[in-house]
Amino acid sequence: MSFQTVTKVLLQGFAENCVIFAVTLLFAIPLGLIIAFGSMSRFWPLKWLTRTFVWVIRGTPLMLQLFVVMYVPGLLFDVTMPNRVLGIPIDPRMFSALVAFIINYAAYFSEIYRGGIESIAVGQYEAGQVLGMTGPQIFFKVVLLQVVKRIIPPMGNEIITLVKDTSLARVIAVQEILWIAEEFTTVGLIWPLFYTGVFFLAFCGVLTLLFGFIERKLDYFRG
Repeated sequence: MSFQTVTKVLLQGFAENCVIFAVTLLFAIPLGLIIAFGSMSRFWPLKWLTRTFVWVIRGTPLMLQLFVVMYVPGLLFDVTMPNRVLGIPIDPRMFSALVAFIINYAAYFSEIYRGGIESIAVGQYEAGQVLGMTGPQIFFKVVLLQVVKRIIPPMGNEIITLVKDTSLARVIAVQEILWIAEEFTTVGLIWPLFYTGVFFLAFCGVLTLLFGFIERKLDYFRG
């Protein structure tokens, strides 16, 4: 089988990885912020609930969470994953993978958000209050951009990790790039399995450059 043919087939598989990556970020970033606010809430039942949720998600393997989302609803509640969302056809296995990834990364993002928000000095809030600003005004006009500057490195690290973690979707038979590369081994081709590393390296390289650019743009918050 030619190099061009293998590359074309692997690109089709990598498209599935890219879908998992993009949809996870689209939903996990805002969901993580909601969870972060819950974990910082003064209403202790909400705070306890969200922190317990984060502890469970961060303390168990993503691979196990994929199995739980894929199989537990059917085993315990006789619920099957949908094959259509908002009128768009979707493989139930891909839907399960997306749910698991969104929940997992929202939990991790929430802790990054919480750390960034709590790192802002109390004096910043007090200064805003002295100027007559409301709570939301203080957060969005004084605190938010400083938080963004501080969380870019850890967020960048998690997002790059997400690129590689998308390959875990193969454990529930999502036909991503590693799944397809492993199929080539059945016909005696082992090199496509190692070739997949080029795709991940290229994607992670682009993200590294992007986050480096964003950090430089936010240098005016230094100190």
